[in-house]
Amino acid sequence: MTFMPRFSYKKLACLVAAGTLSSVVMADTPIIGLITKTNTNPFFVKMKEGAQEKATELGVDLRTFAGRYDGDNESQVKAVENLIASGAKGILITPSDPAAIVPTIEKARQAGLLVIALDTQLDPVNAADMTFATDNFKAGEMIGAWAKAKLGDKAKEAKIGLLDLSTSQVTVDVARDQGFLKGFGIDIKDPTRIGDETDPRIVGHDVTQGSDEGGRRAMENLLQKDPEINLVYTINEPAAAGAYEALKSFGLEKQVMIVSVDGGCPGVKNIKAGALDATSMQFPLKMASEGIAAIVQFAKTGTRPVATDGLDFFDTGVQLITDEPVSGIKSVTSKTGLAMCWG
Repeated sequence: MTFMPRFSYKKLACLVAAGTLSSVVMADTPIIGLITKTNTNPFFVKMKEGAQEKATELGVDLRTFAGRYDGDNESQVKAVENLIASGAKGILITPSDPAAIVPTIEKARQAGLLVIALDTQLDPVNAADMTFATDNFKAGEMIGAWAKAKLGDKAKEAKIGLLDLSTSQVTVDVARDQGFLKGFGIDIKDPTRIGDETDPRIVGHDVTQGSDEGGRRAMENLLQKDPEINLVYTINEPAAAGAYEALKSFGLEKQVMIVSVDGGCPGVKNIKAGALDATSMQFPLKMASEGIAAIVQFAKTGTRPVATDGLDFFDTGVQLITDEPVSGIKSVTSKTGLAMCWG
């Protein structure tokens, strides 16, 4: 007969009482950090959900952080430093300032962490080990091409307002804006810069911070510049919703086409309601879940994720949603979109 030592039960009880048993168990559990721009945007809420589901499935300790607002680099820096100190194996981050965060990201990589940018590439792109994202330029191209085809001959006389994210030339902001213009057939000059185009159809650019309120304010500003705007591009669907409310307040909502990028359920519902004409749907849950899986694989084998052929990032896909299909451009309806959307 085998006996357990008498002290083992007392020692176990002491570990439990002292709260150290969980840390003993967790010592072998990989820590992964998820840092989003905010914790309120439905896109990032869904991203967090996807990361948590995959973390639970794979048995890792997911620690989540978020900026106080879109553009809050300071909070993201502190989160990265926290994860380095915690001995994390990797970090998933949607950078608020893709350039300003780079020195801190370099410290994480020097400490042995795998760093994956989600949705928004770092500046430079290779400051992260990999980016898991929508092809944002393609997402913009899709809505630009759709708008051009939908307007037909009227596209030559379009008056376009562009509601961007910020003045900081953030990579995702630039890619969507420039993709839209190229898709519409406009010479974009330098594809890495917003605002250097000379096409007379462009009324102007304004910034929204990606919010409903920002979209409303930016739309009002552009209408003051030219009340005959008939096509509006927005960085995301919250900004599009704000733009629609501004147009509605002037009785112009039926005279202006609005296109956007996101694919959140509120945006798809706005397509169904006629408040948004087309959107390019992203898949944030897929970005996060595949990012978690990549870090776990790295922790186990040292294998690093690789980019999609022909790109400098891992493409997680994009889908055009509209209830007004045009010939030659692949799309699905809002009914189908509601079964695919997030938020």
